[in-house]
Amino acid sequence: IIQVFMNILANALDALETVEGNSVITIRTSLSVDDGVEIAIADNGPGISEEDRAKLFDPFFTTKPVGKGTGLGLSISYQIVVDKHQGRLSCESSLGEGTTFVIELPLRG
Repeated sequence: IIQVFMNILANALDALETVEGNSVITIRTSLSVDDGVEIAIADNGPGISEEDRAKLFDPFFTTKPVGKGTGLGLSISYQIVVDKHQGRLSCESSLGEGTTFVIELPLRG
């Protein structure tokens, strides 16, 4: 799970390099409606288009310039959250308004 956080935070930092003014990353935790934990990592970067969001978790997909990213970080993060921990990983974004990644993990009793 630490790798998931690092991948998402690294992408947020890269996105914020393009923003003028105050750059903000917000991390929020809460209990989810289905008795799990929810971690939301949000930035006020440029946002991600709907077309790109549809491919975000595909292996080797990247919006970064050549040589900047491998396109594996979010794909690996998705596998860790969904396959290894039976959770959910989603992305909410609007162009010009930032991006929020939501990690939902079940609590084990």
